[in-house]
Amino acid sequence: MQAILGIAFLMGLAWLFSERRRSVRWQPVALGLALQCALALVLLRVPAVSEALLLLNHVVYAVEAATAAGTGFVFGYLGGGDAPFDVAADGALYIFAFRVLPQIIVFSVLVALFWYWRVLPLVIHAFGALLRRALGVRGPVGTSAAASVFLGMVETPLVIRAYLASLSRSELFTLMTCGMSTVAGSIMVLYANVLMDAVPGALGHVLIASVINVVGAVFISRIMIPPPPDLPEETIPDSLLYTSNMDAITRGTYDGLRLAANVGAMLIVLVSLVALVNQLLGNLELAGAPVTLERAIGWLFAPVAWLIGIPWAEAQAAGALLGVKLILNELVAYINLAALPAESLSDTSRLVMTYALCGFANFGSLGILLGGLATLVPERRAELLSIGPRSLVSGTIVTCNTGAIVALVTLL
Repeated sequence: MQAILGIAFLMGLAWLFSERRRSVRWQPVALGLALQCALALVLLRVPAVSEALLLLNHVVYAVEAATAAGTGFVFGYLGGGDAPFDVAADGALYIFAFRVLPQIIVFSVLVALFWYWRVLPLVIHAFGALLRRALGVRGPVGTSAAASVFLGMVETPLVIRAYLASLSRSELFTLMTCGMSTVAGSIMVLYANVLMDAVPGALGHVLIASVINVVGAVFISRIMIPPPPDLPEETIPDSLLYTSNMDAITRGTYDGLRLAANVGAMLIVLVSLVALVNQLLGNLELAGAPVTLERAIGWLFAPVAWLIGIPWAEAQAAGALLGVKLILNELVAYINLAALPAESLSDTSRLVMTYALCGFANFGSLGILLGGLATLVPERRAELLSIGPRSLVSGTIVTCNTGAIVALVTLL
């Protein structure tokens, strides 16, 4: 009942933010919720599928080992090569910048190659066709929504670049919500690496979360900005093209390098800002413990955590993660989740939070999304700025709703 109440609350919240409440069509919403629950049941409760998720960890191990070969050659022992001296503390040489961030570059190249080999486009078109049939979206929206599972917020609009100017206001908002409620395929391996010890089968769960979130992004965005009736159907050619294997490797490397540099820089800034705020709050005490940013955010978001199925005894710790994800970003939240003591969250709560945190909905990502889209369709800049903050709300609702569905499914 707790998770059901949370789902009802989140749907009501989306309706309250709607531009045209009387125009909301509830049949696609009910169908979308049913599809999400069905996906969660199959992917989490069918033993064969659950075991396959654990096998996906071998992808993380393979990428990690392959990356270590390259980083060891370039950076020596800092990148995973043999140290020329004895190391007293285990893990002392596991340096995030040299061992984890380079995996983003390697995985970005793999995504580019799979796109050039037509593997990802086939998957995207199949998933897009499912969305069009199940939820009644047009070709451009279905294709871009499916692409958001594998591509980032800036790359996804490139797939339908020729149609961005002609999208309706509702469709443009759906595109933005999909970007805010999923994570890029090129960065999934990073999250899986961070969560590997805390959440078994982490890569599979992050991938599933993005798939389920796409469905939620479609119907929740259409609650908040209902689509106009009877839009003409359009077919979508591929606009994201590579000319050869070497072109895919070169551009994938460049894109991965930019992404890795951005992730590293943002981590330095955000972790430093949190530490600075905690120093300022350090002189305050409440309930016998110093006040920190994490504690303050935890109190604020604890009711939301409870609504998505987290026991109240664990709600403050879970609420702090939700707040960190919204104010900072999901990577910092995942790092904090992995670092939590075992007694802070149960295994089920850790799984629920893995799904609830899986999305780009934060203030920094909003700036990236608006900047990328405004470059592609400058004539719609004013409209993008007007609906941009709403996409932050819709993306957060989507990820929290998926967390509540996972909590419900795990208890069935």
